[in-house]
Amino acid sequence: MNKSPNTLWLLYCRPGFEQDCAQEALRQARQQRPVLGEQPALLADSGYVVVALNDQSLSCRELIFARQLIRLHHTIAALPERDRLTPILAAIAAIPGNFGTLWLEAPDTNEGKLLSTFTRRFQPLLEAALREQGKLQDNSQEAVRPEPVEGSSVRMEKLPRLHIFFPDKSSALIGTSDPHNSAATIMGIVRQSMPPEAPSRSTMKLAEAIEVFMDRSEQTRLLRQGMTAVDLGAAPGGWTWQLVKRGIRVTAVDNGPMKGVLANHPLVQHLKQDGFKYAPRKAVDWLVCDMVEKPSRVAELIGVWFAAGWCKHAIFNLKLPMKQRLIALDSALGGIRKRLDDEGINYRMTAKQLYHDREEVTVFLTKTKG
Repeated sequence: MNKSPNTLWLLYCRPGFEQDCAQEALRQARQQRPVLGEQPALLADSGYVVVALNDQSLSCRELIFARQLIRLHHTIAALPERDRLTPILAAIAAIPGNFGTLWLEAPDTNEGKLLSTFTRRFQPLLEAALREQGKLQDNSQEAVRPEPVEGSSVRMEKLPRLHIFFPDKSSALIGTSDPHNSAATIMGIVRQSMPPEAPSRSTMKLAEAIEVFMDRSEQTRLLRQGMTAVDLGAAPGGWTWQLVKRGIRVTAVDNGPMKGVLANHPLVQHLKQDGFKYAPRKAVDWLVCDMVEKPSRVAELIGVWFAAGWCKHAIFNLKLPMKQRLIALDSALGGIRKRLDDEGINYRMTAKQLYHDREEVTVFLTKTKG
């Protein structure tokens, strides 16, 4: 019996988290083995990893440290400086099917940022050649494939994306992503701009979390004017500002001062208290929390709030240790799941290391109907 061919997956991550990203992907696939192929398993601070699996799939939504999930088809280790186009086109021609979008990408590193001028110039050349060959089509066109669900014979899906990832100018990793199992933005990054009136840059963390964890309809439903929220560890107010600008009334709990427009805002009640000791007089819609504390302690606090019925939805950060980050994260999230399961609470929980996060992971937790 022949072994199944290895499937290579290219995953982008925050530089410095390559080991966590690879370990999590391998664990999800239940395949604890080193990465195979031309690329090494780990390149420290590279911002990407390549994982080899025995034809097993991965779920992008369930991966916490991976920003993007790409099926890797070809690696070109040495691109000729005077003609990068020809070998890339030849490699793409060997990939079956057509594509709806072309993304040229580079690592999220200082070195990778220097490649942006090159990719901007190279994109139209490659795009024109692919359109001429019929490999790149309008993204509105759809592919038809058999649908296994009873009562339906076909399902319409958008064409896969084509990714050309340049670790440097002399090499290229060529892969494809499924629009239904990947991030919908280049490099898997949802960038936020710093609002001039916001009191701190941490405001971009919550702004990104809202965009990543909730679609437009859910944002409209769950972040309505007139709702109430508690922000634990609120000062100087970056997260409170995101809620207030949506018309949500916020109790900001922190011994430190609120700054800027939030210092005397009509929708903000500032309580100079310890966030771990505060208990609301009545339930609120939202709990948000970005406190510098051990993930286990924050997780226990979140469990208390949901078990007591003090909130319906939460977005919070878990600060990770320097070592054994995946173990610490598993323990924290596992503790929350156990507490809510023991209480018989139906919920949905999603975690992701966001672009504007650093040594932390952001979690979205919401109560659901049975």
